[in-house]
Amino acid sequence: MTTTGPRTGDFRDQLVQPVLVLGVTAVGAVQWSAGQTVFPAVALSLFVLAALAGISTLFPWTGLGPRTQIAVISAYMGFGALLLPLAHETQAAGIFPFIAASAAGVKLASRKAAVGIAVGGALLATGASWAVGALVPSAPQWPWWAPLTVALPVYMGISFRDRQDVLLSARRAAEAAERAAESEAREAALLERARIGREVHDVLGHSLSGIALQLDLADALRDSGRDEESVAAVRRARALAVDSIGETRRAVQALREDTLPLPDLLRRLAERNAVDFTIAGEPASPGAEATHAVFRVAQEALTNAAKHAPGATRAMSLSGTADRIILTVHNGPAGDARHGGTAATPGVGLVGMRERAAQLDATLHAGLAPDGGWTVELSLPRHSV
Repeated sequence: MTTTGPRTGDFRDQLVQPVLVLGVTAVGAVQWSAGQTVFPAVALSLFVLAALAGISTLFPWTGLGPRTQIAVISAYMGFGALLLPLAHETQAAGIFPFIAASAAGVKLASRKAAVGIAVGGALLATGASWAVGALVPSAPQWPWWAPLTVALPVYMGISFRDRQDVLLSARRAAEAAERAAESEAREAALLERARIGREVHDVLGHSLSGIALQLDLADALRDSGRDEESVAAVRRARALAVDSIGETRRAVQALREDTLPLPDLLRRLAERNAVDFTIAGEPASPGAEATHAVFRVAQEALTNAAKHAPGATRAMSLSGTADRIILTVHNGPAGDARHGGTAATPGVGLVGMRERAAQLDATLHAGLAPDGGWTVELSLPRHSV
């Protein structure tokens, strides 16, 4: 996950104020001895105070309250505005009030306070320039309009602060979206694991139950002296064990194929099992969960038919009506009654199929067909699609 941190642009933006304050302070100190000032003692005091106030604005203000911040910026602006007409020939020192106006826009959360301090500084600089001109007519002075421009940088500071706020909000929103995406991905992974666990549980439960039944049958046949049939039952148990491995693999594969439409999934299933498959009407493809559940019902019904009616013909169809999607799996009578049960034997997977149907708000009918075979019909309402 991306963490909040300074960017290249942020460093560049944050360097503007320090470079200005420290640069003006250094250049002003160098020029001070060479330049001429009006009322030198007062001018030097104002220069030192303005420099200290400017340097104080370079530190984080998280521990200062709004009133303290306003007081510091006001002092910064006041010292700079009064210094403007006194240090005309030092040039650099006269930049302090402009930097103070910009700092007011950047540092103060209240735009009203920032603009008020900037305008007040401009008026103070104008008044100070008029007073110095009256007291010392021979002293060089700025043009009459120059002190009024002291307030203008406040809008640059406000714009800079707004830009920083927008960037910070966008960054936080992006990080929140990334965290939400990661949370959704984790939830999806957990759901996927739960689904795979349920499928493997169903497949293994069905297969192990069949194996246990065949082994019990083999034991009973051996006790009655029917050794040949007992060996056949053991072989069927082994075949069930082998089938269970394949069933487990197919269950996991089916989970990975959920993105395919239901008709395509059933067509593939029919091809793998060499079963006739027909489509009637226009059965809409349901959502991923419903698609997977219908697929598993079809898979379970075909598996039951193969185990309980070996050699019987099998067929599968999918049809759509105005309000329902219907899956039908039919097998004829068992072709070899000596291997497995009869077509009417309801298989241990029937309970699992009924549970899936209940989850879909669907109905499942399983029972004897008129031809002596077995039919499983799942009827899914379209409102649950």
